[in-house]
Amino acid sequence: MSLPVSSYLQLTKPRIVLLVLVTALASLVMEGSLLHRPWQFLLVLCGITMVAGSANAFNQYFERDLDAQMARTRTRRPLPLNQVSPGNALAFAIALGALSVALLFLIANPLSAWLALGTILFYGFGYTLWLKPRTVHNIVIGGAAGAMGPVIAWAAASGGLALAPILLFLVIFLWTPPHFWALALCVKEDYRAVRIPMLPLVRGDAETYRQIEIYSIALVALTLAMPFLRTGGLIYALLALGLGGVFVWKAVKARRLATVRSAWDVFGFSILYLFVLFLGLIADAIWRIPIL
Repeated sequence: MSLPVSSYLQLTKPRIVLLVLVTALASLVMEGSLLHRPWQFLLVLCGITMVAGSANAFNQYFERDLDAQMARTRTRRPLPLNQVSPGNALAFAIALGALSVALLFLIANPLSAWLALGTILFYGFGYTLWLKPRTVHNIVIGGAAGAMGPVIAWAAASGGLALAPILLFLVIFLWTPPHFWALALCVKEDYRAVRIPMLPLVRGDAETYRQIEIYSIALVALTLAMPFLRTGGLIYALLALGLGGVFVWKAVKARRLATVRSAWDVFGFSILYLFVLFLGLIADAIWRIPIL
């Protein structure tokens, strides 16, 4: 079988990797110690990119049969399209994961390498094989893996942890349920076909919209509190206020309308929200504009 680069790139879920990369970048810039060591800075980002790519490749390998049955994935992902063989996909996931852990161990420290390995194993195996098909809380618990980018980055730069990366972790952790539940509302028949217990199927649409609203409010409350915890300055605070207001409004509107279009609106905006919010953290860390 041929080895098209684009097909292997798609195994990593590049859009998700880009979000992980931005969150890790924010953490590195905020921590600051690698800003004067550009090569190490870039290599840490490279390592975290490979961590996310490996976890996503494992996810696609294990879910290849499910992806082949879902309308959303069967015409878009390389394994259902037979663009990559399962054996090659598994080898790619293992190689990418091994390289990421080794790179972080060599150019950073053991803590970041262990965190990277734990993230790959938890998402690639724990979430994909155990949580997702067995519990309605799959997205909530599994969201911890997607939130690890800032934690690994901070650990790689400093050799330890602090309040700031924990807060960044919590932001992504709280963001994940409304983001994915909005998607689940839009494609719930796909999940029904493969018997994945997503919240809309188990608890119903009304409860899903209610949970999206609750998590969105909790998320925005946390982001607005962060500048007072010395995480983020004026630029970030203004973005958190503006973007957060829109996010909550869209969640409330979706609950009221309960339409697929309103759910897609929450899903689409959630991606922009996280991306711009973390860019605001980067801007504040560069220009050091305090809120107080």
